[in-house]
Amino acid sequence: MEHIIYTGEKPVKEIFEVFSETMEELFQEDSKVVYIDADLMASMRTKDLWEKYPENVFNTGIQEANMVGVAGGMNLVGLKPYIHSFAPFAVRRCFDQIYVTVGYARKSVRIIGSEPGICATDNGGTHMTFEDMALMRTIPDSCVIDISDAGMFCQLLKKTKDRKGVTYFRTPRRGLPDIYAQETVFEIGKGKILREGEDAAVIASGIMVSSALQAAQVLQEMSIKVSVIDPVTVKPLDTQLIERVARKTKAIVTVENHSITGGLGSTVAETVSETYPVPVARIGVNDTFGQVGNEAYLREQYSLTVEEIVNRVKMIVKCKMNM
Repeated sequence: MEHIIYTGEKPVKEIFEVFSETMEELFQEDSKVVYIDADLMASMRTKDLWEKYPENVFNTGIQEANMVGVAGGMNLVGLKPYIHSFAPFAVRRCFDQIYVTVGYARKSVRIIGSEPGICATDNGGTHMTFEDMALMRTIPDSCVIDISDAGMFCQLLKKTKDRKGVTYFRTPRRGLPDIYAQETVFEIGKGKILREGEDAAVIASGIMVSSALQAAQVLQEMSIKVSVIDPVTVKPLDTQLIERVARKTKAIVTVENHSITGGLGSTVAETVSETYPVPVARIGVNDTFGQVGNEAYLREQYSLTVEEIVNRVKMIVKCKMNM
């Protein structure tokens, strides 16, 4: 079980701070690393990098499909591109280019989709991507990472520098609490056990990991002991860990800031159906579009709350006992 430091307090560093610092470290380590942005450097606080490393940082303007093509071409000549836009534009708007120019062509590009799902808040439904993990999972040999804290983001940005194929990071830009101790080591395809319990397992990704930990504490006070799992990578999923917690708890609740179709809940359900079938309840966006609102309002609207996790766990534990 991992040593976690979650308190719910403001993080030591925001995601945009960690991103800029990490990219600078990568530039200094490897001259072949390049960063491309779709005119959103102000949002990720990377304008200083553009001025400081003009041979490594590029702005394609608001044309994400072209940005993907540029990244594929750069990789063709030996460079190692990281590209960024808001998640709906980094994925939904240019999925064909990602699939063909990068995936099918066997190029290696790391894509950062910021403000996924309800993190888009007041930008509204057009900016709210509930389908990005589902899309990116379909690309052969892709890696899909739903970032749950800044330390994870920093480490995996570095560890995927030389990874082959499409690597997708989905992350908010700010407000993500610290979950893990500084010494935590992350690996592609290896999940983390944040809490042990035998009554049920809550598997949560991204911004919902902290909510799962809060729910586990509430359930503990009700004498319901749950395991809390962060998959780290939604693809490749740590199937051995998922099967192990399924065998231990006999009941699973998944929680994601994404559609329940094609994301974390889907891949967990697919895994247990083929390894050790148990009841799986999926919490996420259920077949609907996004809307304008602050994060608290949107969490209520889409049932992405601590209370919903508690209720679903209670329901599935009861279901398990009646089987």
